[in-house]
Formats: sequence, structure tokens, C-alpha cells
Amino acid sequence: MAANINPTVARRRLGAELRRLRLASGLKSTEVAERLMVSQPKISLMENGRSTISPRDVRDLCAIYGVTDAQVIDSLMQMAKGSGQQGWWHAYGDIPQSVYIALETDATSLHTYESMAIPALLQTPAYAYAVIGETIPQLATEEAGTRLKVRLRRQHRIYDPARPLRLWVVLDESALRRAVGSPDVMREQLEHLNAFGAEPHITVQVLPYTAGAHPGLSGQFSILRFADSSAAPVVYLERFTKDLYLEKPSDVQHYSVLHGHLQAQALSPDSSRDLITDVTKTYIDAAST
Repeated sequence: MAANINPTVARRRLGAELRRLRLASGLKSTEVAERLMVSQPKISLMENGRSTISPRDVRDLCAIYGVTDAQVIDSLMQMAKGSGQQGWWHAYGDIPQSVYIALETDATSLHTYESMAIPALLQTPAYAYAVIGETIPQLATEEAGTRLKVRLRRQHRIYDPARPLRLWVVLDESALRRAVGSPDVMREQLEHLNAFGAEPHITVQVLPYTAGAHPGLSGQFSILRFADSSAAPVVYLERFTKDLYLEKPSDVQHYSVLHGHLQAQALSPDSSRDLITDVTKTYIDAAST
């Protein structure tokens, strides 16, 4: 795993391997739960990477599944130890989206559609602070500052020269024209967006108003994929009070097709840069008046 150990992704990998071993043994999750004297939901949570798995859990499960290879058992127990460690984001306390941040940190590619704002990974500090403060007006100043630090720390992922995140953004035109903060904040943000769009591992497409109705009207979504074949892709749906994570292959396929349709309806990357430049000029004019 990476230098910053990602416990969420480690749990997902370990859970997927334990599920594979259970299926190979021919046992149902209810039977395993009965033998371990735990609830069936606990087995499901472990297999889905939603619960911490201790080395003792691994040892007991391997015994139930008839796994006798010492190297396999040791490897799984080491994964369990890694899954209990903390990622960099834990240093900031109990923050929202910690599960998503863990996935984003380990992802190799991210396909996203945003209709209301510039994606967090491409936000300037001033724009990000305005978004955080204006979308959650009751947020204390100190907590807003912490969330800003976390958001800017997340952006290190796209600067990583060893494994740059492949980012494909489809952005509704309304996100360009919604004035967040001052005209100067917007000018800086759109110039920043265009600069990133020129990077070889980042694609930015704008879905213009003229596209009319389109599949993205249902809201924002992201698709995360990973280098490890045992880590299934995840669709992330951000909501105000509770985020959703979809891992069923049919759900991932549905949103992958949806993103493909949005790419086809959006302007090309070059035409998108031209539109962003044109909108940027409106903020330059506004700032000078």
C-alpha cells in the first residue's frame, strides 16, 4: 500500500478476499455468523469493508473456511493489521466524507459530473473557503478552517508525480456562472480551472446551457476506480446529510454509461477552455466596475 496507509481501502480488499474464501468453502454468511457466534450483518459489514477486521477475526475465519496455507493466513492477517491504522485525514479529527477521502486517496481514476460548483480537487483556496462558508452558514469559523485544510490536502493527490490521479470532469455551465465569493475569486478560480484542464492527466469538459435536458439533471456523481483488481469501482453520490456509495456492478455500469453520455453532449476540451475563458472575462469586467 501507499506510504499513507488507507484503512478503508485495506478493509475493502480484505473483505473481498474473505468473501471469496467463504464462497469457495460453500458456506452461507448465516452459517459463518453462527459458528463465530456473531450476527449475520457483522459478516456482511466485514466483507463489504464497512467494519474493522482484527487479525483474530481473520484467523478464526480462515479456520472455518478450511484455509491451511500459512502464507495465505499470514498475508491476510497483515492486511487486517494495516486496516486498523489511520490515514492522514484522521489528524484533523472527526471530519465529514472520511470514507470518500480514503477512497479518493487510493483511486487511480476519477470520473465526475458536477452541476453546481467547481469540483473540490480543482478549487482555489479562496473559492473553496467561500463554498464551505456559504453552503453551511452555521459552521463555526474554526471548523470551516479545518475543512478548508482537509480540502486543500486532498488536492495533493492530483500533484503526485509517482501516480497522478486520472481525472475526467464534466461540468455544467451553471457552475462557471454561479458567482461564489467576489468577481476576483471567480476570475482566479476559472483561470485555475483552465490551467488544470491543460494537464495531460486531467480532462475538463463543459456541458453548455444549449445542451438542454441531459442525464446529469439528477445530480452530482463520481466514479472511482482502483489499480488493485480486488478493489471494485465505487460510485459516490454526495448528499447534504448522508452520502451514498454504490458498488454493485450494475450500478457502476449505469453511471459509467451516464458519464459517457455527458461527455458526448459536452463541449470538447478545447471548446470548453474557450468558454471558460469567455466567462472569465465577465468576472474581469465585473471586478473593474
